[in-house]
Amino acid sequence: MTTDAGASPLDVSIDALKGGSAELSQYAGKAVLVVNVASKCGLTPQYTGLEKLQERYADQGFTVLGVPCNQFLGQEPGTAEEIAEFCSATYGVSFPLTEKVEVNGAERHPLYERLVGFADAEGHDGDIRWNFEKFLIGRDGSVVARFSPQTEPEAAEVVAAIEGQLA
Repeated sequence: MTTDAGASPLDVSIDALKGGSAELSQYAGKAVLVVNVASKCGLTPQYTGLEKLQERYADQGFTVLGVPCNQFLGQEPGTAEEIAEFCSATYGVSFPLTEKVEVNGAERHPLYERLVGFADAEGHDGDIRWNFEKFLIGRDGSVVARFSPQTEPEAAEVVAAIEGQLA
């Protein structure tokens, strides 16, 4: 696959976790934090912070978009139903979740083709390093920030980047 750097990540097609289109175009004009998520990872408690961001900023034109991925030590082995139940029952997740996809390699989903070319503050671009890597898409549909998996969702730099898009 090739990267189409000029196109918005919101222009790609991806299905919702429970089936049907996730219709990313509905987020045009909003800030979107795209996060590859997993239920059985040491970083899984980040769901709590992601949900807090969703609750805090949803009414200001922001959403978290969780993208389940099983490429890192098989830490998202569940079916769509199991993932949805886990996220709801364990973390009270209210933000949208997409179908489970691959974020690296030959089968990388087109959404991630449009994300991985953006570098984080340390200069890392390219392949996703682990579960819970975060990309902020601005209101104009372009990638404006990338954060490492270890960066907590409520870290000052994440919050500042989100608030910068909502101002």
